[in-house]
Amino acid sequence: MKKLKILIVSSEIFPFAKTGGLADVAGFLPGVIAGLGHEVKTAMPRYDVISNDLLSSAQHDKSLDINVNGTLQRLDLFRQTDLVTLTEQLFIANDYFFGRPGIYQNPTTGKDYPDNDERFLFFCRGVLESLKSIDWQPDIIHANDWQTALIPAFLATSEADDPFFTNTATLFTIHNLAYQGLFPAQSFTKLGLDDELFMPTGPFEFYKKTNYLKSALWYADILNTVSDQYANEIQNDPEYGCGLEGVLKSRSKDLYGIVNGVDYDEWSPEKDKYIPFRYSPLQLSGKRNNKVELVNRISLPLRDNVPLIGIISRLADQKGFDLIEEAADELLSLDLQLVILGTGDKKYHSLLSDLQTKHPDKCAAILKYDNDLAHLIEAGADMFLMPSRYEPCGLNQLYSLKYGTVPIVRKTGGLADTIDDFDPTTRTGTGFVFEKYDADEMLTAVKRALAVFPKKRIWRTIVKAGMNKNYSWNRSAQKYVSLYNLACGKK
Repeated sequence: MKKLKILIVSSEIFPFAKTGGLADVAGFLPGVIAGLGHEVKTAMPRYDVISNDLLSSAQHDKSLDINVNGTLQRLDLFRQTDLVTLTEQLFIANDYFFGRPGIYQNPTTGKDYPDNDERFLFFCRGVLESLKSIDWQPDIIHANDWQTALIPAFLATSEADDPFFTNTATLFTIHNLAYQGLFPAQSFTKLGLDDELFMPTGPFEFYKKTNYLKSALWYADILNTVSDQYANEIQNDPEYGCGLEGVLKSRSKDLYGIVNGVDYDEWSPEKDKYIPFRYSPLQLSGKRNNKVELVNRISLPLRDNVPLIGIISRLADQKGFDLIEEAADELLSLDLQLVILGTGDKKYHSLLSDLQTKHPDKCAAILKYDNDLAHLIEAGADMFLMPSRYEPCGLNQLYSLKYGTVPIVRKTGGLADTIDDFDPTTRTGTGFVFEKYDADEMLTAVKRALAVFPKKRIWRTIVKAGMNKNYSWNRSAQKYVSLYNLACGKK
C-alpha cells in the first residue's frame, strides 16, 4: 500500500468548532486514516469561538497576502500536532473574516454573515497558498461541503498550470446537499476566473446565482456522500437533489456512498465517561440504572414498564418536527414518555415548551445543546426517534444502536442504510422503520415499537442485535483510502 499525503479540509472540525455531523467526521476520520499508515494534515479556519485551551500548542508559522476581490487580506498560518494521532493541524487565521462571534451566522441576528462568499473564498485560496508556503504537496485534498468547494474548482482552473499541484487529486464529500453556498451573481467576479465559467448551465452558474458547491461537483476528481441511499436519492429525486440532480447524474460513475463512522471510544456504553453506569450486551443492568439517573435529571417520574423515547436533534422541518407537531397530541396520549434535547426554529421551541407544560409527567424538553445530557439520553432512553424528511447519514441512530436504544426512523438516506426493520415473524431487525413522510406512518411505527416493548425477551433480542453492529471509523476510513487511491489514479 502506497503511503499517501492527505489534506482534509473542513470549515468545522471537532473539538475546535462544531455545528453538526460534519465536525465529527472531520474530527475523527483524520486520526483513523493516519493510523492506517498515511501522512495526514487537516485545515480549518481559526475562528474566534475556538477555545484557547485547544490551541495552546499552535505556533505561528507564516504570514501571507491573499487576494480577495482585488484587496490583499493578511493570512496568518498556525500549526500544531495532535500528540495522540500525530496528524498536523493547520489553522487559517484572519481577524476580519474569522475574528467574530459565530461560525457561519451572526448569533445576534441569527442570519448568515453577508460576506460568507468572501470569507470562504479567502479560506480556500488561503489553504492552497499555505501548502505552497510550507512546501507540502499532498497526493489528495479531501474537501467537505460548500465552504471548501472552491478548492477543487481552483485546482482545475486558476491553478491548473501550477506545477506544485500537478499530482494533487481531489475528493469532494457532500454532507448535506441542501447547503450549497449560493450567492448573488456578482460573487463570481470576486473569484478572478474566466467569465465563461459563469455561462448558463456552467460550473458556477445556478439560476443566475453563484453556486460554490456546484463547482466542486463539476471539477472534483471523485465525489462521495455519506450513505449509499443518499447518493441514489440526490441523483434521482428532485426533492433530494435540490436542483443539482442533473449535475450529479452526469457524474454518476464518480459518485460513491460511505456511511459515517462512530468513535466508539467516545460513544460506547462500555467506555462512556459521561454516563454514571457503564454496561455491555452481556451485562445490561447499567442501562436501567442510567434511565433512573436520566428521569431524575429531567424531572420525569420513573416508570419502568413505560418506554422513554429520546430525541437529540436540531429542531427543524428537515428533522421531522413538522410530523411531531402534527402528531403531538396523539403521540403523548400513548403510554410513553418523551425527552427532547436540542435547539432550532423558534416555533418548535414554543411547541415543545407547551407540550412540556401540558404533559409534565410525560414530556421533558431541554432547549439547548448539552453534551453530557446527550450521552445520558442515549444510555437511559429505551427508544430513539428520528423521523427525518431527509438524512444524508445521521449519527444518532448509530449511537443508539450501540447503546441498546432502539431506533424508530424514516426510511431515507443513512437511516435506510443502517437500520433494519423489525420482522415479528423472524424476530430479526434492529429498529422500527416507516417509509412515507407522514405523521400517521410515524405514529404507526411508534405503536409497533410500543407493542413489542413489553415482550422482554424479544425486546432484548432487538437491543442486542443493534449493540453488536459495527460502524467503527476504521471501516469507513478504509473506504475513504480506496477513494483517495481512485482519485490519484485519475491524475
